[in-house]
Amino acid sequence: MLTNLYGLGHNYHPDKSHVLPALIRHFHEAAQANAPSVTCWGTCTPLREFLHLDDLGKGCVFALKCWQPGPEELQFLNVGTGVDLSISELAEEVADTTGFTGAIHWDPSKPDGTPKKQLDVSRMTTLGWQARIPLAEGLISAVAGFVA
Repeated sequence: MLTNLYGLGHNYHPDKSHVLPALIRHFHEAAQANAPSVTCWGTCTPLREFLHLDDLGKGCVFALKCWQPGPEELQFLNVGTGVDLSISELAEEVADTTGFTGAIHWDPSKPDGTPKKQLDVSRMTTLGWQARIPLAEGLISAVAGFVA
């Protein structure tokens, strides 16, 4: 199972993208326009986990090399960071990374989605793998990829 993914080549469509690429596009465009504020959907309280695409690739290769489940084991692994943050914290990180300095407003009339999405990555951790790209570092490359 995968968590929310982000990274180079993601879909940044203004109406049909997932939360992180949508925020990158929204805040980048607001920063470029010197907008005084950005309005984001929902209450800002849901929790999400994000995994950089490069970590996903390394996690999959690691699992193919190192995981040999027995017949009694469930036949899946969760690949993620095991760490979540609120959509509010995510929006602030994206705003900082894109250079947006205005106010962030929330529109609670828009949907929040599931209150919490976080994976149990203990099987991957037990095998000796963990994600290596912190969100702040991954955001820098994701924003650079979007701008390019």
